Amino acid sequence: MEESKLLIEDKNIVTPGDILAEGLDYLPSSGCYRTGNIIKSKYFGVVRIKNRYLSVIPLAGAYMPKSGDGVIAKISDIQTTFWICDINSPYDAILQIGEVAEEYIDLTRTDISSFFDIGDIIYAKILNVTKSKNILLTMKDYRARKLIGGRLIKVTPSKVPRIIGKEGSMIELIKNKTGCQIIVGQNGIVWFKGQNEALAAKVILMIEKEAHIPGLTDRVNAFLDKFSNIKGEKL
Repeated sequence: MEESKLLIEDKNIVTPGDILAEGLDYLPSSGCYRTGNIIKSKYFGVVRIKNRYLSVIPLAGAYMPKSGDGVIAKISDIQTTFWICDINSPYDAILQIGEVAEEYIDLTRTDISSFFDIGDIIYAKILNVTKSKNILLTMKDYRARKLIGGRLIKVTPSKVPRIIGKEGSMIELIKNKTGCQIIVGQNGIVWFKGQNEALAAKVILMIEKEAHIPGLTDRVNAFLDKFSNIKGEKL
C-alpha cells in the first residue's frame, strides 16, 4: 500500500492546482479536491490542516490582520491559558489570559471560561501579527468588551472605511436614526443592538453595495428618513 505524504504545512500559501497531499490518509475539505491519489488546491489561499482534513481558504477579498486593528471575534476554542478566536480571516487569533485580566489569575483554581466561553462574541484589538501569521489579541483597550445580544452581519472588509465614514460621520448617522449601538470591526464584522436592528442592517448592506457611487451620504440620509419611523421591520 502506497504511503501517504503531506506536502505542505498549516498556514502555507498555495495556488490553484498545487498538490497538498498524496495517498488516502488525508481528506479534502473546502477549497481543495481529490484527483486520483492526490489532493490539490482550488484557490490561491491559505492551507488549514485539522486532523486528517485539508482545506484552503481563499485570500482574494479576505481580511488580512494588522496590529492595532479593532476586530469583532468569536471564541471558537478554549485552552488552559488562552482562547482561540475566529476573526473572519484565513488565520485564527489567540487571546491570552494576561491580555484579559489585570490581576494575577490562579489557573489551578480558575476556569477561564468564566471570562469568555465558546461562542461568545468580543470586540478586541490586534496586539501583534508575526511573520508566520500568529495573531495575538488584547482586551486592554477602552472599547474592548464582550458583546451581549444584538445581531452580526458580514461586509467586505475593504468597504469598512466607507461604512464608518469620515471621522465616523456615517456610522454616527446610522446610530442616531436607528437607535442602535453599532460597532464595526476592521475585519468586516458589524455588531448592532437597539431599537431598529433590521433597518440598521439594511442600510449597512446598502452602503457596502453602493460604496463606489457618488452621493452615498445623501442617499443613506434619505433612506433612513424614509424608514426610521418603521419599528420592528423585518429583513
